Order: sequence, then structure tokens, then C-alpha cells
Amino acid sequence: MTDDLRAAADAWLSDDPDPATRDELRAVLAAGKPGDLADRFAGPLRFGTAGLRGPLRAGPNGMNRAVVRQAAAGLVSWLAAQNADGPLVIGYDARHGSRDFAVETARVATGAGRPALVLPRPLPTPVLAYAVRQVGAAAGVMVTASHNPPQDNGYKVYLADGAQLVPPADAGIEAAIRAVGRLSEVPLGDEGTIVPESLVSSYVSAVAGLVAGDGARALGVSYTPLHGVGAPVLRAALAEAGFAAPAVVPEQAEPDPDFPTVAFPNPEEPGAMDLVTALAAETGSDLALANDPDADRCAVAVPSGTGWRMLRGDEVGVLLADHLMRRGTTGLFATTIVSSSLLKALCEARGHAYGETLTGFKWIVRAGDGLVFGYEEALGYCVAPDLVLDKDGISAALLVCELAASLKASGRTLADRLDELALEFGVYATDQLSVRVTDLADIARAMAHIRRHPPTALLDEPISETDDLLPDADVLTLRTPGARAVVRPSGTEPKLKAYLEVVEQVTDGDLAAARERAAAGLAALRAEVAAALGLIRP
Repeated sequence: MTDDLRAAADAWLSDDPDPATRDELRAVLAAGKPGDLADRFAGPLRFGTAGLRGPLRAGPNGMNRAVVRQAAAGLVSWLAAQNADGPLVIGYDARHGSRDFAVETARVATGAGRPALVLPRPLPTPVLAYAVRQVGAAAGVMVTASHNPPQDNGYKVYLADGAQLVPPADAGIEAAIRAVGRLSEVPLGDEGTIVPESLVSSYVSAVAGLVAGDGARALGVSYTPLHGVGAPVLRAALAEAGFAAPAVVPEQAEPDPDFPTVAFPNPEEPGAMDLVTALAAETGSDLALANDPDADRCAVAVPSGTGWRMLRGDEVGVLLADHLMRRGTTGLFATTIVSSSLLKALCEARGHAYGETLTGFKWIVRAGDGLVFGYEEALGYCVAPDLVLDKDGISAALLVCELAASLKASGRTLADRLDELALEFGVYATDQLSVRVTDLADIARAMAHIRRHPPTALLDEPISETDDLLPDADVLTLRTPGARAVVRPSGTEPKLKAYLEVVEQVTDGDLAAARERAAAGLAALRAEVAAALGLIRP
């Protein structure tokens, strides 16, 4: 252990307001674990456009009360410098430490003379995003790590418009955080004011009101909140909209910060939806739904042959866009550069404005004026920007149920509607190549390799368009008339990702053959892109 590392630990101990994390750090020092200590002091968690996110542990490179106090002090200082009027509204989920971090944030805000409004209980992130505009807040803070592993927590910030912050606000807040002095000198006030339950009821009513009053309601649904906070709000919204109560996976129904039944509390992960699809099969449900733990994402599974198939985010996104269009919704429909290009084809055919952005809802909701719908392939959907200017797994679930019930009333299913869209527009098949690395330099080397030696063709078709977004973003897109590959480093994990798409037209009504060609094309495209990345292998 170096003298500098020991000095940094001692300085931290002298200013950490939490006796539990002080004891934790003393135990690390006593155990003589320099690697563990070095990791905790490798640098502070950086405040980016997604706020803070990291493991629950003592030290600056973790989530703890000291880091939260500093972040809150920097945020309220930055808001004051912007002359941003209004309270700070604060929400939290059911993860370890979430309520304590919410209270710490409230005390910092009130200590600085700014009112703090705290949501009444652990609630979905979309409720916090909704609350920001409803109470006229200067900003909102949601304490959540979304679908990260149980040992993590996070701190997400929304500005007065109800959207996640974007540059340069993130850099400004980060600078204000770094300018905070000793934590013991940060003024602390009371724990703020608890927001009345009527705000939650208002959100539920607004979401339920998205469903047409005279539509079909006969639908069997199985549901899981994946040990998160979505179940009470989703149940209430379904009931108010006139749907029967869903069957809920009993082992996952209540919030549990340890997420004991899943390897990762993310519905995209293999096995995460096994219990809900088993329940759906047992109860004869028409569809299975899942929210991630903070309920800003929504996953959908449908019967398929003798089992169940989880729909890709692109499939749900296009189903929802098509549903809104057929309901008469007009305006801008947006998605990201890595999502399916079927939404663009749908907009062109139906005469709607189309927007395309970088990945992330902070960009989608800023795609342009008149936004009425946005989605990203990672199971995020914004179906009512006037209510929640962010992804919202509750309102998305309500509209999926509305669509499924209306289709059921005519003897059809979500899968049937996907078939109808494929017959009209072609098969737009998507997949992802994701390579986890232990050395981040491997990602930089792979991106440099494909830029120096880009393929001249994909699937035997010449490259027709190349888009390199450097220096603004480390994203490279390669297109042919029938295929596309978008390559970029992950923004949240040590991964290199390639988003793949193959388009196959349906000839002579033979949809099965078109899907077979698309699946074979995706497999071949995956291998070609992996080879083009050089050292990286699938």
C-alpha cells in the first residue's frame, strides 16, 4: 500500500458522514488489501448524462452517502448558478441504500434553501419523470440503478422539462460536484416534504387514460416486476383502464434488492423471463409482460408454437408505432441509429415525420418538435411524451395490452400483426454482436481496425453508404441495400457492440422463406462484421 493511497483513505475517513462505510473502509485497511483499496480510490464516480452509477461501497469510486452528499451539493449549487427556480423532487426505488440516498439528497437541498419534495414510497422511475413537470420542479433526482446487478445503485437527474440531462449540463454539474469542499461543511436541512399519494394516483389515471375508452378489454396477462417496484402501479393502471388483474409471478412480486431468482434483473438477459412465461403457459394467458426493477422498460413475450417467444425491442417498438398511427396519432416518430429501420419505412409509407438520434432516451426525446413516440431497441418506449418525456414501461405495457386486446377481438395476435407488417414492408430482422473485454484498449483497437480496413461489401453486396460519426461520437455505420451494421463501444459496460439488420422482401406471399433467408443473412453478417473488427472475435 503506497503512502499516497493510505493518505487518500485517511482523508476520506475524516470526512465520511456514514459510520457504516467508515467501518467498512477501516476493515479494508486492516485486512491489508491494497488492490481493493486502490480500486475504491481509482478515481471518483464521474457524473455523466446518466448521472452516477456504481457499486455500493465505501470510497470515492462507489455509491455511498458521502458520494451522494457531494453530488447533491454540486447539483443544487449548479441549479442556483442557473437561476433555476422551483423545488427539487426526489424519487427512489427499493434497492439497498436508495431511501437513505434520497433523504441525504433532500437534506442537502433544504440546507441550501431549496424545497425538497420526496415521493411517498419506492416508485418507478417514470413516476419521478412525470412528477418533475407536475410540481414545477427545477430538477428531479431518481435514486436507482435500473436493471444493474444488486450490488449497484445510481443517481439519475432530470431537468425542469422532465427529460434526462444532456451536455453541457452534465459537465457543468460534474464541475460543481468537484468544487464541493469538505462534506462536514455542507449545510444540511430537514428531510423535505413527502409528496402526497394523489400525485401517484394522477400518474395512474393519466396512463390509464391513454387507452381508448370504447376498446376491447378481454385479455389474459401474466406479469413480473422482476423484484422491482412496478407491480402496484401497473396493477392500478390496468384496473383503472378496465383490464382484468394480471397473474403476477409470486416469487418476484415484491421488491427485493437482492433479486434472488434472476442472475441479472434485466428482462433482456437469458432466463430472466422464464418464470413469467411459465406462469403464462400455466394460466393460458394471451401475453407475458415484464418490467425491469425501476419499471422504465417493458418486455413482451407471446405464444410461439409449443413455447413462448420474447419479442425484440424493435418488434414491440414498431407494433406500438403502428398502433398509434392507426389510432390517428400524428407527429414525429423517432428512434435511434441502432434500432430497426422499419420505423422509417413505416413513417414514409404513412406520411409521418421521422427522427433518428444517437442511442439513449436523452437524445430520442429531443429528436425534434412534435414528438409523439420514441423507442430504442433496448426495450425502452416513450408512448406519451406529454406525460413522461422519457422511456416508461408502465404506459408502454398499457398500450401493448390495448393493442393485444383489440387484435384478440378480431381473432388475431401480436404475432399476426407482425406477420401483416412483414408482408407489407418486408422482413426487417435484427440482432446484436456483443463482445465483452477485460482490456478496454481492445475496443479502441477494434474500432481503429475496422476504420482502417473497412469491408467493401456485406453479404456479397457492395457497401453503398458509410457514416462515421467521429469526433462527435465513436460510431461507424455500414450499409448496403439489404443490410446494415452499426458498430460502437457500449456506453455503460466494457463491451463492443455491433447492431445488425438484414432486410428481405417477401415474394409470392412466402413469409416463412423470407424469414429463413433473413436469419441466414444475420448469421453470415455477424461473422463478417466480427472478422472486420480484427482482433475481436464473437
